[in-house]
Amino acid sequence: MAWVTKSSEEHYDAPQEPQRVYTRSEKAKNWWYYHKWAVLIGAFVVLCAAWVLHDVLSQKTPDYQVAWVGQGTLPDETVTALQDTLAQYGTDLDGDGQVTVQINQYILDLSGSQDSDETMDAYNQMAGMTRLSADMSEGINQLYLLQDPEGFVTMTGALLYLDGSQPADGAADWQNMVYRWFDCPVLAGLDLGSYAFTTATGETACSSQELLSGLYVGRCGAWSDTQAKNQEGSEELWQALTAGASAMEAAE
Repeated sequence: MAWVTKSSEEHYDAPQEPQRVYTRSEKAKNWWYYHKWAVLIGAFVVLCAAWVLHDVLSQKTPDYQVAWVGQGTLPDETVTALQDTLAQYGTDLDGDGQVTVQINQYILDLSGSQDSDETMDAYNQMAGMTRLSADMSEGINQLYLLQDPEGFVTMTGALLYLDGSQPADGAADWQNMVYRWFDCPVLAGLDLGSYAFTTATGETACSSQELLSGLYVGRCGAWSDTQAKNQEGSEELWQALTAGASAMEAAE
C-alpha cells in the first residue's frame, strides 16, 4: 500500500474573487451616507452666519435716537406716530435722502421706593438698567422722554441744563434740566393719533398725545469723544422741538 505525504512547505490557498471596482455614483452615495449630517449642519451654520451678516450690513443707523424711560412699554401705534412726526423736525444727518428717528424704550422704575419691586420684577429692572447704562456710555440717545426726571438725574446725572451747559457732578436741580411736555408748544401740538387700549369690554381708542402729555423732555450731555460724536445734530432737533417752551419755574 502506498502512502502519499504532503510537504509542510506547500500552501493551498482558496481562490480569491477579483476586487470590486465601485462606480463614481456608488462612491458618491457611500460618501454621502457617512457624511450627510456633517454637511447639513455645516450648511445650516453658514446660512445662519450669512443671514446675521446681511442683517448687520443692511441695518440703517437712524439720524436721531430718542429714549423713553418709564415703567411701562409705549403702545406700538404711539411709537410709530412719534417716530414719524419727530422726523419732520430733524435733518438728514447721514445724507441718505430721508430723516429717520428711532425710539428706544428702557423700562425702569426709578422711584427708589420699597414698593418698586411690586411694580417691576428684579430681573426686568436689572435688564433695563444694564441696557440703559451701555447705551449711555456711547451717547446713543440724543433726547430723553422721562416719566421720572428726578429719579433719572439722581441715577445717571446725564442731562444738560436747558441752556446747554453741563451740571456739576451730583447736581440735583433736575427742574433746570427738563421741560414738561405740555409746556412745549411744538410737542403739545403734535398730531400723534390714537392707540388701541384693550379692556374687559373690548378695545377703546385712546389719544397718544394725552398719554405723553405728562412726560418731561431733556437732552443728553457728552463727557467723551464717542458721546460727543453721537450727539452731533441733536442741538437743532432740540431747539426745534422746544421752541417757545416755558421753563418749569416760569410756568409755575
